[in-house]
Parts: sequence; C-alpha cells; structure tokens
Amino acid sequence: MTLARHIVLQSRPTGQPGQDNFRLEEFDLPEANEGDVTVRSLYLSLDPYMRGRMSDAKSYAAPVPVGGAMEGEAISEVVKSRHNNFAPGDIVRGRTGWSSGAVINGDQLRRVETHGAPITTSLGSLGMPGFTAWSGLKFIGKPTQGETVAVAAASGPVGSMVGQLARLTGARAVGIAGGAEKCAFVKGELGFDAVVDHRSDSFASDLQAACPDGIDVYFENVGGHVWNGVLPLLNQFARVPVCGLVAHYNGAGSADTDQLPATMSTILRRSLLVRGFIQTEFAADHFDEFLDEVGPRVASGKIRYREDIVNGLENAPEAFVGMLSGKNFGKLIVKIAE
Repeated sequence: MTLARHIVLQSRPTGQPGQDNFRLEEFDLPEANEGDVTVRSLYLSLDPYMRGRMSDAKSYAAPVPVGGAMEGEAISEVVKSRHNNFAPGDIVRGRTGWSSGAVINGDQLRRVETHGAPITTSLGSLGMPGFTAWSGLKFIGKPTQGETVAVAAASGPVGSMVGQLARLTGARAVGIAGGAEKCAFVKGELGFDAVVDHRSDSFASDLQAACPDGIDVYFENVGGHVWNGVLPLLNQFARVPVCGLVAHYNGAGSADTDQLPATMSTILRRSLLVRGFIQTEFAADHFDEFLDEVGPRVASGKIRYREDIVNGLENAPEAFVGMLSGKNFGKLIVKIAE
C-alpha cells in the first residue's frame, strides 16, 4: 500500500472554526478495484460550503463525520487506472477530499478541460464557482439589457464571474466587497460599473447611490447586513438567486434585528422571485455548455479571475478558517504537489 496524508474533522466547531477542529493524519491508500482510479492530488479547492459539512445540522448534504476526512474537490494526476476512460498521467478533477492521494471510482472523475487556461481555473472560474455564477444567472437571475445586477462577495470566484457575465448581457454590474483593495480590484480589474465597500459605516447609503434605478437582480452570497442594505432597493419583479449565506455559517446573526417580516413583506409587495439553488441541479445537463461558452473567454482574458494559492496540505485548515472571515483574495486553492 501507498502512504498518503489527509485532514480529518477532529471536532465540530461552535461558531467560528479553529485549527484545533482539524487533524492531519497519515493513512494507507487501498488497492484499486475494477473501475477505480488511483490519483495523486495536485491542487485542493477550499470553499465556504465546507463549513456546513462540519456541522451535523440538517442540510442538503450529509455532514462529515467526526474523525472522517474533510470533503472537497481537487485536481489530481492519475497514477494507476483500472477504468477504461483514464490512463496514468491524465489530469482530472473530482471530490477526493483534503488528501494527498485517493482511490476513487472513475465515474466520479472528470478530465480537466480549460480551453488553454491554467489547470487551476477548473477549481474556480471554469469549475464549480464559475458554473454556480453562470447557472444562477442563466436560469434564475436572467438579466437583460439595461438592468442592474448587484452581487455580494464580488471579488471572490462566484461574485467576480457574476458581474462579468452580467456585463456581457448588457446589464449594469454593481459589486459589493470588503475593503479598499478588493473594491479597487472589482472596479479596476474586473470592470464592474460600480463597487461598494460593505465595511463602510455608510454602506447602505453608498449602495443606494450606486444603484439609482434600484436592483433588478441580486445574486446572494452573503446575507447578514448586506442583505439588509439590498432589500429596500429591489425593484418590482426583481430576481434573487441565493447560493450562499456566508455571514450566517458560523451561527452569527441570531442577535441581529429580525429581517424576516421586512423580507417577506417586500417579496409580496414587489412580486420578487427568491430562489435558493445548488449548482449540481443544473450541472448534469449544462456544464459542458457553460465550459464551451465561458472557457474561451477565460483563456483569452476577456473574463478575468484571481487566485489565492496556499502551499502545503498542512496549511489548509488555517487558510480555510481565514477564508470564512474574508482574509483570502480571490479563489482559495491549496497547492499540494507539483
């Protein structure tokens, strides 16, 4: 057997996770059965949804068991294959977890396709985050020429794609980000029409000034006080794709003013569409369409992105904890091996 390393959930966090909720272990990779592929991990994606997997609260996916390996998607190199679609040396991506290697059924892997962009984009702009943005806009938000699209966490992998795709449809893109550096990136590098700093004491009035004609599509990644600022600005028949609520993942917000009555009242009075979604409900039928449409634009630089790459599997817990408080800048990736 081959020795590998993985990070397991040592304990369930209460509130903000800490590094003591994780443990790095060595383990023996099992022998591959017929149909299996043995892979060596190269890059691991860290994403906000993983915080939900650390909790045993009821959700759309089963939690990681205490003592179990943390879940996640990685880019890997095939070392040994007993599956007809893959051969040693192939570069693939799949849900192999926070691990330096894995044995996985080949039907759960996808060969990395980036239309010439770096392979790491298959974890970001050309992977799950990019597809989340594309599918949420295409099937729920449906922006049209001249409408205003606002998005929270606009410097991140989902938000940055939302704004750029919105502008390609002829809509006006307003980004919401945290801090001067991220706001400058959203406006200057990504080309959003306007950007607002949610950390500003004048956030609500700044957002109103940036959206003089209101908001037609709000792509929700955050919740919390950002939602409170957006809600009064939503136009009649506005659409709200909801793919994340990172402000609430650690249990925060319970002491805030209850916004449910105002939210429900606004949904009723303005005929809003508020639709939660998980990107997997669209992936089987539409991921190839997304890749063909967006891949060449990412490879050519027409759609821009930023990556925040951390070296070493052992540093994944610290990076993940930092991400939940906004310390990362761009798509957070852990480089495990060359």
